[in-house]
Amino acid sequence: MFIFDAHSDILVDITVKRQNGERDVFRKYHYEKLKRGGIGGLIAVIWIDKMNMDPLDRMNEIINEGLKELKDIKDIAGIVLKYEDFERIRQEGKMQIVLGCEGLSGIKGDIHYLDLLYEIGIRHASLTWNEENELGTGVKGDPKRGLTRLGQIAVKRLEELGILIDVSHANEKTFWDICEITTGPIIASHSNAYSLCPHPRNLKDDQIKVIAEKGGVIGINAWPDFIDEFNATIEGFIEHIDYMVEKAGIDHVALGFDFCDFLSFDATSSFSEENKATKGLEDASKSKDVIDLLIKRGYKYEDIEKIAYKNIEKVFKLSIS
Repeated sequence: MFIFDAHSDILVDITVKRQNGERDVFRKYHYEKLKRGGIGGLIAVIWIDKMNMDPLDRMNEIINEGLKELKDIKDIAGIVLKYEDFERIRQEGKMQIVLGCEGLSGIKGDIHYLDLLYEIGIRHASLTWNEENELGTGVKGDPKRGLTRLGQIAVKRLEELGILIDVSHANEKTFWDICEITTGPIIASHSNAYSLCPHPRNLKDDQIKVIAEKGGVIGINAWPDFIDEFNATIEGFIEHIDYMVEKAGIDHVALGFDFCDFLSFDATSSFSEENKATKGLEDASKSKDVIDLLIKRGYKYEDIEKIAYKNIEKVFKLSIS
């Protein structure tokens, strides 16, 4: 079964290793693990991981190293720029790479930068990570603060350009502000069900419903804190899929694993927890086990295909074509 992962921080690892003098990082450290897990495509995001750096400088570092790496691995991976590229790259037997932004703190409020990001290949973006920035408010920001005026302009420009808007990491007010002004589908690329695990990064039932109503999808996240506070397992991951299917419908559920096994964090990072993993879903090589469990749960083959890759591709068709 072909799997598309709607959220990967792989570009951070590529940047760190390339800055330490390594090359061919994707092939050396990631490619075989992804293949073993059945993952044939992913959204590779620019995530501003360093707290001690200017966000624009860090964004440019990741773009620079990421594009160089993708040029080096063009024999095994291709960048998706339009919907037709999904099928072409799959038929070539290569990895589909959608370039995205996990937060737009790096543009520092300069909306014109969005056009440049589009030109270099960005086709996905969230406005924030967990922080407050010039455009909006993440889950760790002021709950009364949502989109700014600049953020409203950014949302409209993202839709005009054909960059898919992601609401994972947005606080509730920013979420609803985005829903109010978007005309097309949105996604939550890596968020789970709040009713099953009441973490602020997870989605409440009314949020799940509106994403589905707008024609979007929700990618189920393998990070343990978003599955179960005390005992995160692959079976718990499947329970979040079941719940999303019940509340959103089979056409609006995807996979957004957010694997972090390859990341190393230090005091300068935006994120400090490491060596955590969901039992049975520790890294990309275990992704295929999700498919096996869905089969055991009685999911039909065509419905598993929707969750595995067809739903997210359909949303891109509506957004970036």
